[in-house]
Amino acid sequence: MIYGHVGYPAASGTTVGIMEIESPLSGRALVVIVDDRAAHGESADSIGPLVTELLSEAGFLVDATVAVSADEVEIRNALNTAVIGGVDLVISVGGTGVSPRDVTPDATAAVLDREIPGISEALRSSGLAAGALDAGLSRGLVGVSGSTLVVNLASSRAAVRDGMATLTPLASQVIGQLSGIEE
Repeated sequence: MIYGHVGYPAASGTTVGIMEIESPLSGRALVVIVDDRAAHGESADSIGPLVTELLSEAGFLVDATVAVSADEVEIRNALNTAVIGGVDLVISVGGTGVSPRDVTPDATAAVLDREIPGISEALRSSGLAAGALDAGLSRGLVGVSGSTLVVNLASSRAAVRDGMATLTPLASQVIGQLSGIEE
């Protein structure tokens, strides 16, 4: 979030603005979109901007959005890169269903140190209650890798919106516990 604007005269007589950047309240995040077409540039990613907007509204600084193919190695590499990069939260979107190409939970399991099944169950339950069938059918995992919270969300806009509403207060709690700063 950018706030404040103070101008000062530059040598040429123009006014140059100074921006102060508010530090993130909740932490740093990275978004991984699991979509073959988006990863190959064949279609625009419409879910990444939504997740980024919802994370920003929740006080997260989003480092990047990355699109990868529905391939276990690519997904695992993207998640590991986020963890090594030190983000507090990495959210993957897509590839959580029951089709043979839905391998996000399988790749995620290899990255996690500890699962948090209560959050996974809450995401499925609230999504299904909100009418997002893909959220109810999701095999998505939630857990911790190092000091990073890793979350899999189903890919419909409804599943993302509901999932983020359910996730953000829980994520803040987990991140606080992982960083040793309890509220």
